[in-house]
Order: sequence, then C-alpha cells, then structure tokens
Amino acid sequence: MNAEPRSLRVRDEMTAPRPTSGTGSCLEGAACIINPYSARQKWSRRRDLNRFLSRNLPGEIHDTATTKEGTIALAARLAVSHPAIVALGGDGTIADVMQGIRRAGREKDVVLGIVPLGSGNAFRKSLLIPKDVRRAVRVLKEGWPRPVNLMEIEGQISGFSSIGATAMVTNTELRHKVKGLWGHVFSGLSLLNLPLWEVTAELEDGVDDFGRAYDRKTVSLSILDVVVAKSNYFGYSFRIAPRASLADEYLDITFFDMRPRRYLMMFPLTYLGLYQRRLLHFKARRMVLHGRDLPIQYHGEFLDILDRVEIRMVPQAIQVIAPRRLSGKEPV
Repeated sequence: MNAEPRSLRVRDEMTAPRPTSGTGSCLEGAACIINPYSARQKWSRRRDLNRFLSRNLPGEIHDTATTKEGTIALAARLAVSHPAIVALGGDGTIADVMQGIRRAGREKDVVLGIVPLGSGNAFRKSLLIPKDVRRAVRVLKEGWPRPVNLMEIEGQISGFSSIGATAMVTNTELRHKVKGLWGHVFSGLSLLNLPLWEVTAELEDGVDDFGRAYDRKTVSLSILDVVVAKSNYFGYSFRIAPRASLADEYLDITFFDMRPRRYLMMFPLTYLGLYQRRLLHFKARRMVLHGRDLPIQYHGEFLDILDRVEIRMVPQAIQVIAPRRLSGKEPV
C-alpha cells in the first residue's frame, strides 16, 4: 500500500443525491415493517398515530414480528419481492431490517426507509431524518435514496457499536423495569462499579489523527469503553463519535481509557462530542479486539460477551432514503 498520507476519501455517490425519478418510483411496491413494541407501544396505543401511518405509509404493512430473528427473517423474505422496505421502530428494529435485506443479498436493489418510533433513535439523527413521525413520513415521500457505508461486528450490520461499559449499561437497561430515558439514566449509575478491561486492538489499513497511513497497528491499554462507529450518535442525541462518517471508508474508533468516575465527571462534554478530541482515536478498515469477557452492543442492542471481537467496514452497505436538501449539509 502507498505509505504516503492519504485523506479520508469520500465517494462521489455518497455525497450526492442518487438520481431517481422521485418519490413515487422510490416507494412503489414498498413493504412496511413495524415493531409494535417500540417506545411503549406507540403503534398500538396511540390511535391518532396509527390512523396517520395507516393512511400515509406506502404498500403493505407488517406488524406481527415479535422477536429479533423474526424481524430479520421477515425483512429477508420481503426484500426478495419488494424494491423498498420501510422500518418503523427504534435502532434495533432498523438494524434487524438492514440485516434481513443483506441476508437476502438485496442491499444493492432494496431501498430502506426509516420512521423513528423508538426512544433513542440514534441512527436516523446521523442521516438528519426528523424524529417527528409526520415529518419523517414526508422525508419518505420527498427524499432521495443514498448509499451509506456501515460496519459489520461479529456478523451483524450496524451504524454504531461499543465494547465495554456502555454495552454493559445497555444490557442492564434492557432488563430494567423503568424504560426510556430514565431507565437509561438509572442503568448508567452501574458504571461506577465497572472494572477496566485490558485489551489489545489490532488495526488494519487506516489513518491516524495526523493523516499518516498505516497497514497495521497494535494498541494495548486499559479501557472503560471503546466506541467503533460509522454514524455519530448513541440514543438521546449523545454525540459519541463526532468524527465518524457514513460516507468515508473507515471505521471510527475511540478508546475511553479512563476510570468510571472520570467518565461520569466528563459526561457533559462527552455528550456534546467535545471531550473525544482528547482521547486516543484512529480510523481503520478493520479492527480485531482481544480481551477477556468483553461485553458488546450494536445499534442499541446487547450482542454478546466475547474474548475476541472483529469489526470491519462495509462499503455501500445499504441504501437509505434521506432528505434531499439538508440545509447545505450532507449526511455524515
């Protein structure tokens, strides 16, 4: 590989709207997958929202999937015969639908639409898709399909992930009786009791913060967390990865090598994406992380506890309908 520093290249098709004949052709023959349990069962409890979506969603509506694997299987089956699938739910539902589209081998042919019904809704924010359901439906009708680069972590497609403390907090939150933002806050208090993990990260084909290219790099340190992302946010507008991009060709990797008390003390700056500038950070196309009993989360879902975690960048992993005009900005 050329040893000269290289910039973070952005493909033209990532930064420019994909040519299309418009909303009608984009969503013709679409299928919609709704998670009926997202955000305190918005779909089943809010009749006004149910009526609005029933009138305005394109194509057929499927709201019977009750498990993660069921949602993936449903998305895979629908992807075979539908040119567009709209996912209505939180980040977990979106991840499952993306996984299903890719399982069917239809990621180049099927367009993904997003209507956020969950509580965190991190992925949609990086694409500037509105949180408000009615405005998000408008984006479905007026937006452009845009291919985005994502990541694969232990076989699961994702826009963001973490290994360590926030994954453990995610697991605690999922089992907590209090849901939503307050459940996240209460679960976050468990950070104080967590240890540091001794890890070794093997990074491949990347660029450091000084623009210097490398073929391989090995980093060993004690961490509270390592965030590996393509999109910028965790749930509740937590700007965890300010330098990540859905358009560039790299994983964005930030090591939180600090004690839990310092993490909590610096949380306001971390939440805004400011403190991350002081942390160890790399871009790479692949990372293998070695440690012991490493908890993993992806797209807001707890994945597993492993001693070895492999993550790689996936170019043009999916096509997502995003706003046509983003106030002078492109999806990041």
